[in-house]
Amino acid sequence: MKHHVVTQWKHDMVFEADVNGHKLVMDAPEPSGGKNEGPRPKPLMLAALAGCTGMDVVGILRKMRISYDAFSIHIEAETAEDFPKHYTKMKVVYEFSGKDLPKDKLERAVELSREKYCGVSYIYKQAMEMEYEVRISDE
Repeated sequence: MKHHVVTQWKHDMVFEADVNGHKLVMDAPEPSGGKNEGPRPKPLMLAALAGCTGMDVVGILRKMRISYDAFSIHIEAETAEDFPKHYTKMKVVYEFSGKDLPKDKLERAVELSREKYCGVSYIYKQAMEMEYEVRISDE
């Protein structure tokens, strides 16, 4: 299987990517010559990781018949001091809310995603330090 994305320069620092028929606009902040018309490319790496692992976790928990009221993923990333200012470390926090959630099963779903299923996580952990945490709150 191959993926193909076409990205076109629109104006100034604005680029538009066609991803599976969906348009994604990226731009730089004003101090860098942009107009802030879209997200920066590098943070989209965080969104890609969150989407990839999140879809895995939802699918795994569905098979385990675990229901929850809310689920969110928070990712913080540290960048290198010098150029290229790549990510050097990411922390992924999986936050669930609901009554009587089984932490062991939530942690297992997260582990399966990061160790077996999520291709984004797989490549990132080869390039940088990765930390993971599961948080549960009762509503």
